[in-house]
Amino acid sequence: MECYLWQALFFNSFMHFISEATDPGSKARAGTITTDHGTIETPIFMPVGTLGTVKGVHQHELEKDIKAQIILGNTYHLYLRPGTEVLAHANGLHRFNGWKRPLLTDSGGFQVYSLGHRRKITEEGVTFRSHIDGSKHFFSPEGVMDIQRTIGADIIMAFDECTPFPCTYDYARTSMEMTHRWLKRCVDRFNETEGHYGYRQTLFPIVQGSTYKDLRTASAEAIARFDLPGNAIGGLSVGEPDEELYGMTEQVANILPEEKPRYLMGVGTPVNILECIGLGIDLFDCVLPTRNARHGMLFTQKGIINIKNLKWKNDHSVLDPDGTAFVDQAYSKAYLRHLISVGETLAIQIATIHNLAFYLWLTNEARNKIKEGSFRAWKDAMVKQLATRL
Repeated sequence: MECYLWQALFFNSFMHFISEATDPGSKARAGTITTDHGTIETPIFMPVGTLGTVKGVHQHELEKDIKAQIILGNTYHLYLRPGTEVLAHANGLHRFNGWKRPLLTDSGGFQVYSLGHRRKITEEGVTFRSHIDGSKHFFSPEGVMDIQRTIGADIIMAFDECTPFPCTYDYARTSMEMTHRWLKRCVDRFNETEGHYGYRQTLFPIVQGSTYKDLRTASAEAIARFDLPGNAIGGLSVGEPDEELYGMTEQVANILPEEKPRYLMGVGTPVNILECIGLGIDLFDCVLPTRNARHGMLFTQKGIINIKNLKWKNDHSVLDPDGTAFVDQAYSKAYLRHLISVGETLAIQIATIHNLAFYLWLTNEARNKIKEGSFRAWKDAMVKQLATRL
């Protein structure tokens, strides 16, 4: 059990991170991040709002029902639609979408990676064609900083290249080294500019290196030397086995400074999240709970439900009988199955709120167990249940 306060004053950055407790049986820790838009209690899951909204969910539902403390936007998508001119005119994404709590923006590196033949990567940056209309655009590290200044998120990410899995050692090394050079350019641009809307922003760098231990070590050491307010781990959850995910996460978490928050990007399943909390990760995001909800897959404390299955047709029990704190207890499995089978749009909303509320419950419960000193035993029992197909 320990408690320390760390305050980042990185030029115009400002962020508090307080570590309140650590679990004696693992490397899990409970903490609090303070930004100008409020506090974030860690470990935490961050719902993904790629285009400025978490699909199908009102902002008041995110805050009151789902109990989200921070949500994400994406630089690539927001740059294309609605565009930086609209966001600047609105005085940033907070004002544009009505979300009053902290925001984080991904730099767009993963989206550029996923464009495949639509993009060309050089030392200067990335030239790409829009997935919407084929129009040509260019992202540089400096430009991505400027875009994220305009979007106005509290935490912004450095521009990086997300390598595919699998990739060769030489490609992973070359890409990682370029990502480090891009980081220097991001830092320089961040330091010579200021936020536009009267509150401060914080820049996180991203560890890369694919699934090669020596590259991950070198990358973690390199970004730690920049001494930024927090650190992110990217390039995982791109198809590698869970064993590689956990191995690389543990390798990097052991190197990144304990006094700064650690963000594992794009991860993952409830089991992935619990295992990585145990490795010392504080922040998570993933499209899985919302994407799976749209296909009728629900996460519960007893396991995973495909609500489309015939077995739920006459099951009038609530979606998660053990989830007494969830907001969806008025709805039964049979009712939700009916809504999905007839194509009722309410079905997607119910399922989305359920899955997100479950993810936020899961990370909050992990936080409680860490503070009690019983996380490891609770986690080991939970992961067996969470992976079960009901």
